[in-house]
Amino acid sequence: MQIGIDLGGTKIEGIALDADGRELARERVATPRDYARTVHDIAALVERLEAHTGRRGTVGVGIPGAVVPTTGLVKNANSVWLIGQPLGADLATRLQREVRLENDANCFALSEATDGAAAGAGVVFGVIMGTGVGGGIIVRGRGLTGPNLIAGEWGHNPLPWPQPDELPGPACYCGKTGCIERWISGPAVAADHQRVTGRTCAAPEVIAAAEAGDVDALATRARLVDRAARSLATVINLLDPDVIVLGGGLSNVPRIADDIARQLPPWVFSDDVCTRIVRNRHGDSSGVRGAAWLWPPA
Repeated sequence: MQIGIDLGGTKIEGIALDADGRELARERVATPRDYARTVHDIAALVERLEAHTGRRGTVGVGIPGAVVPTTGLVKNANSVWLIGQPLGADLATRLQREVRLENDANCFALSEATDGAAAGAGVVFGVIMGTGVGGGIIVRGRGLTGPNLIAGEWGHNPLPWPQPDELPGPACYCGKTGCIERWISGPAVAADHQRVTGRTCAAPEVIAAAEAGDVDALATRARLVDRAARSLATVINLLDPDVIVLGGGLSNVPRIADDIARQLPPWVFSDDVCTRIVRNRHGDSSGVRGAAWLWPPA
């Protein structure tokens, strides 16, 4: 049995899967705001899943950050109480077994590459377009992280082929301007709509208005698709993946995968674009399922 834990900013979700990917049990709890309680609550959640199924499982955890291989300490976590902590070692001690940790975007990509929308593909780029913009790379079933632990972090590259009205671009928390994340995340769509129209609307409201035929909202949606296509074209030019899987809240925009795919050709350095752009299969469950698949079935 594989147990996956998705450690989010507001919730911790746990799932137990059998070797065929069938869900045996699932539970969510609120995320505490301190480290010791986080360790306790994750371990307790694992124990309850095992009690419910009557089985002992392997444990994988998706985190909003990365683990430094040489120290085992967490870095780059937006849940700041995790930074500098030996989360894997502490969970292993509490649960009396090895625990595998991985970035949550990588878990999303692994889930979709294992038994999701990109199952069977050799190289998969999993995209998160939500509150932020992240990504994960899976090569023949294994995650690619890199020596700096930032493989797939396309959101903090500049928006490619910028138009005059896109320069210098919005300021990003990373200290630079014009990052992809500041153009095609949920908050970025809302900010873009406000800049152009003067109206304040959350991204879901903008998309709903576009579906209803609102001219201004349709223009905002068109800018989102154009910018996402330019951005993903650079990923294809560099990585040339078989499949790009869209995740995060903006993956739910109707027809967005097909619309992005149609706008790729002018920007991709190839006569034909063979990379498939698809919406995820497992939705909000992809992260927690990917955490479970950090331990392949025996």
